Amino acid sequence: MTRHTKKPATRHVVSINDLTNREIETIFEVAQSYLKDLADKSYPYRIARSTNVAAKHLLATVFYEPSTRTRLSFESAMLRLGGQTITSADPNTSSAAKGESLADSARVISNYADIIVIRHPRDGAARLAAEYSNVPVVNGGDGSHEHPTQTLCDLFTLKQKNKSLKGLNVTIAGDLKNSRTVHSFVYALARFGAHIAPMPAPGMELPPHVDRRLREEFRCTFDADGPIGAFYRTPEEPHQPALFSPPDFEIYRANKEQREKIAAVYVTRFQKERAGEQDQPYLKVDAEFLKEPKFSRASVLHPLPRVGELSASFDSDVRAMYFQQAAYGVPIRMALISLMLGLWKGKGLELFESGFEESRMPAYDQPRSEGIQCANSKCIVHDDAEAQYVRNKFHLVKAGTPTRYILRCAYCETDIDQFVIASKKNRWFTPELAAVFKPDGLNFRDLVAFSGESEAQKRGYHMRRHASASGQHGVKVGTHD
Repeated sequence: MTRHTKKPATRHVVSINDLTNREIETIFEVAQSYLKDLADKSYPYRIARSTNVAAKHLLATVFYEPSTRTRLSFESAMLRLGGQTITSADPNTSSAAKGESLADSARVISNYADIIVIRHPRDGAARLAAEYSNVPVVNGGDGSHEHPTQTLCDLFTLKQKNKSLKGLNVTIAGDLKNSRTVHSFVYALARFGAHIAPMPAPGMELPPHVDRRLREEFRCTFDADGPIGAFYRTPEEPHQPALFSPPDFEIYRANKEQREKIAAVYVTRFQKERAGEQDQPYLKVDAEFLKEPKFSRASVLHPLPRVGELSASFDSDVRAMYFQQAAYGVPIRMALISLMLGLWKGKGLELFESGFEESRMPAYDQPRSEGIQCANSKCIVHDDAEAQYVRNKFHLVKAGTPTRYILRCAYCETDIDQFVIASKKNRWFTPELAAVFKPDGLNFRDLVAFSGESEAQKRGYHMRRHASASGQHGVKVGTHD
């Protein structure tokens, strides 16, 4: 194990999709090297060993929400790497209580540490912090958006048990709507060729934008004929070739018995802090639930904490993997930290295919006071404390047909599919998006989006059909497709 002498480029991990499949596999390889061998066979599972590769580095954990496993496992990981930690674990004792913006906090804290882990109640907050930090930022959970490092632990646990993720049937049970761990997890499962069987509690299905992204961008199809609803990864070209590994998946064509066999059940609690009070019975997973033949060899995972949806009586069952899953949080986060800081010779997260960073730039970028805003009321763009720092920023994503596009918030990734485009210079608007596209890309320098015709008219714009963008716009901005 050798340290880099060259400082790597700043990389942030806000979404699981900020990592390529190859990089995730590298994280797993490094995490494996940090595991102790089981000298005592009576000990239930392997834990992390210590090293000193990060002896000159400092990690800051900045948590605006309660946390036990994520914060302590990151701090344990840094200490086991030989580094040091500083923490702000209570927003009531930080400058946030005085009204300091997240953007300012990120700029200040990045002068104190070499890497920052942040948790925040607002969707998209981690992306905003990354914009203003000059050191790597890791998302420790932002609202209902994502929790990418939990997904790394989840995938690693599955892979330790099953060797490969491809073809696994994984049931995702509980609050799929508000659970950020689920949103990261289903994207990753689809990318690695697993088969996803959603089992939501009533009214807690996957959010529409997550469901649509699985179907339209990850090329997942819903099998209505099977005993369980399942998403299957198809062999079509992935949505972002620069991001995902070349596909080698085949459509799932197993017999009924194989299709019914579940490799893992991923249980989630009701997300009370984001969903409010529970008004109907919630899912209960116990030995009775898992006695069906299809669950006979299913590993049971849970990101924890559990609050009644997973029976403690199941803990002694050989299928219970959730405490091992939590233990893997330390070596996984050791691996992520060491790779993000460039502490492994020849391995890191700073190298990308040409053009990747440009492809991640929002196509649409306007001041917060102008045009359409994110439709998600919990997005960081709606936080008045960040009014000076956030902007109305969206990626333009192809949606099914060559002329159909959606706007995806650059912070929380919520989609908007109903909008009109207007010219600020000439004061016209059009719902016909193809009219403002150029063959070599889209330019939003002069363009602003509104939620609909009435909003555009209210702002003093008039309808113009078949408008041409020719000669009206400046330098091209890359699209996110």
